[in-house]
Amino acid sequence: MGMVGTVGLVLHPQRDSKEAIDTIVHWAAGRGVTVLGLPEEVGRIDCSAVAVDADSLVERSDLLVSLGGDGTMLRTMRLITGRATPILGVNLGRLGFLAEIDVRELPATLSAIDAHAYTVEPRMAVRTTIGETPLTAFNDIALARIPGEGLAAVTVTAAGHPFVRYAADAVIVATSTGSTAYSFSAGGPIVSPRVEAVLVVPAAAHSVFNRALVLPADEEVTLEVLPTSGRVAVEIDGAVVAHLCPGDRISVVALPGAAKVVRLGTTFYERARRKLRVDGSAEAD
Repeated sequence: MGMVGTVGLVLHPQRDSKEAIDTIVHWAAGRGVTVLGLPEEVGRIDCSAVAVDADSLVERSDLLVSLGGDGTMLRTMRLITGRATPILGVNLGRLGFLAEIDVRELPATLSAIDAHAYTVEPRMAVRTTIGETPLTAFNDIALARIPGEGLAAVTVTAAGHPFVRYAADAVIVATSTGSTAYSFSAGGPIVSPRVEAVLVVPAAAHSVFNRALVLPADEEVTLEVLPTSGRVAVEIDGAVVAHLCPGDRISVVALPGAAKVVRLGTTFYERARRKLRVDGSAEAD
């Protein structure tokens, strides 16, 4: 990333982001940097950010700043999918695994950006198409059971080869970034986001085989809803976007380097230990 001439803001719909925005606007004013935001977001805050539509925000920004939590960061990544524009995640909540910094670290981070004392790291996404609509997720795509309609019974086919049938509360196809989200709560492995891999993880499996799969990013994964299954909900990064019936299928492909995030020195492993409380329990005698 060269000199930053325009910064785009993406805000959490409810959390108080005034402190962070004031810091960014003050920094920008001293450097002749333009600050942009979406009308429905910056319109509710008294600031000098210029309201533009989503297309203009994406086209004009040299840097996007996500102010919120993991959901805001995922929305920002989906907004910028396929572009080289880096994203700085600023956490306004309590957990914020995907965000790089907390609000108190923002002044020092902006100084680091001035000094080019940062790195930019790619993040992989996964994509499926339902009907004519392409759907992109940076954490996961899941087929989840609908309460009262039976288990999610799904055949997983990798690279054209049927491999396993799961009967579970959900079958999750996750990125390495998403390995610390739904996949993690379902018992899947923690994977560094630098690893380009696709995880297939059953949640609360009722089948004999209940292990997760780790597949290379260049292999397409197909999920087919079996005749014994109930209807399932299709979730994209946790949001229900469609429903599938027995006999329906979707294919999932990886999109390596679909977004870029700003990194400032804290490693994935440090963040995982802190946010997920990965301290271990084994002690040597």
